[in-house]
Amino acid sequence: MKLLAPSILSADFANLSQQIRYVEMSGADWIHCDIMDGKFVPNITFGPFIVEAVKRITNLPLDVHLMIENPENYFEQFIKAGANYLTIHQEAVLHLNRQINKIKELGAKAGVSINPGTPVSSLSEVLDIVDMVLVMSVNPGYGGQQFLPNSLKKIEDLAKIRKDNNLSFLIEIDGGINSKNIQSVSSAGCDVFVAGSSIFAQDNISAAAIELKNLISSK
Repeated sequence: MKLLAPSILSADFANLSQQIRYVEMSGADWIHCDIMDGKFVPNITFGPFIVEAVKRITNLPLDVHLMIENPENYFEQFIKAGANYLTIHQEAVLHLNRQINKIKELGAKAGVSINPGTPVSSLSEVLDIVDMVLVMSVNPGYGGQQFLPNSLKKIEDLAKIRKDNNLSFLIEIDGGINSKNIQSVSSAGCDVFVAGSSIFAQDNISAAAIELKNLISSK
């Protein structure tokens, strides 16, 4: 099953409840929350308080992406706030295996993300325990960037590894996803599609979400 995860990074926070309702009614599967600390990436977004508020707005699973230094210091806060999936960056932690297991012990699904310059091979020792791999198709830190085409090869490689080794992790993509490239990403083997500005920056949020959902559902 292909899943659409609208990213509220691009939403109008003054009308966040209404905008989440729009994507819910349009078939969104998850809500994606991008957490940035201004250190690991050059931007600051929000913390557990907003995640908790979003949890009160929607019954959809919350997909929380930690683009922060020392993420292990905040696992409990974000999971308590309502994170169903909690994703950390391979580049941000020293003991990746330990942190994946800690997230799972705290009751959430564990995801690991890799930046555009990080190879899939860096995850070889954790693919049997991780619940999801998030491929960044832009350099993290800002919404609205252009999709990096070499991300398709990473998705294809992950899909092959998963099949060849009978593994079950989900493959997620984040960055520059829109109606022009989402089907090629889907064909490469992606399962979860994060979309921000291509939904929330459009005049008709519902129509934009429906279009993307239809495009991935048709593959």
